[in-house]
Amino acid sequence: MDLGLFVERISTLGVLGIKISQHGEVTAQWHSEDECRRNVYSVTKSFTSCAVGFAVQEGLLSLDEKLTDAFADDLPEKADENLKKATVRDLLTMRLGQKEGSLMGAQRPIYEEDDWVKMSLAIPFVYEPGTHFVYNNVGPYLAGILVQRRSGCDLVSYLTPRLFSHLGIKRPTWETDPLGNSFGAGGLFLTLSEMHRFGLFYLNKGMWNNRQILSPEWIEESTRQYADDAPYGYLFWRGKYHSFRADGKYGQLSIVLQEKDAVISVVSECRKTEELMKAIYEEICVQL
Repeated sequence: MDLGLFVERISTLGVLGIKISQHGEVTAQWHSEDECRRNVYSVTKSFTSCAVGFAVQEGLLSLDEKLTDAFADDLPEKADENLKKATVRDLLTMRLGQKEGSLMGAQRPIYEEDDWVKMSLAIPFVYEPGTHFVYNNVGPYLAGILVQRRSGCDLVSYLTPRLFSHLGIKRPTWETDPLGNSFGAGGLFLTLSEMHRFGLFYLNKGMWNNRQILSPEWIEESTRQYADDAPYGYLFWRGKYHSFRADGKYGQLSIVLQEKDAVISVVSECRKTEELMKAIYEEICVQL
């Protein structure tokens, strides 16, 4: 694959590296600097989605559980009616019912509260869960908390034997909340190649080295679009060419194109991510 036009087009967009695989082989890669672990921002959410999948597979939780049951000891004194309707599934679809995003990057360092679980559940649930798409870190954070509580360990420790060790990812750094819980909505640090292997794992529908690790039914369920108002699954975005992707701030991407049997992964410091996505679609996807 020729990356010349793509590299020329993104020369001012802060792309640090790109890796492309098709039919099980690396077909192209380009780096503006050596690989190192970087904050992959909201790509983290897709790893949390994966952790939930393992927890469902192991019978640790159900997506149909009510939050009032799953977090019974953390509820506000008067839980509103919409909170009473919310389920674990609503944590994954960005349709939790709150009016705006909380626990976002600029907010986290300045919260006075240390117990973010109680703080998050006390935020008003303005909408009926499942009806309004609002990009919000509360959902993936609480989903990650639930996995940690049910498994008895942090998300790094939970995913290491189930995912990371299989993919050759040595114990990574992962942001925590003030009480030491893994922050399921962001703050995971990975290299481009580590993130790319995650995309390949999803392309292979949960199989790695001829071993089925995660249910292919979960891969399908979690990467499907659930409503017309936003191209979103369970903490994965949908895109052109019937693709889905783990997508983080400033252009951290692992794009899975099942129909083309391909994965495109990017790390960058991009402030014009729409231009970056357009370049990927128009200069790379057309060659696959």
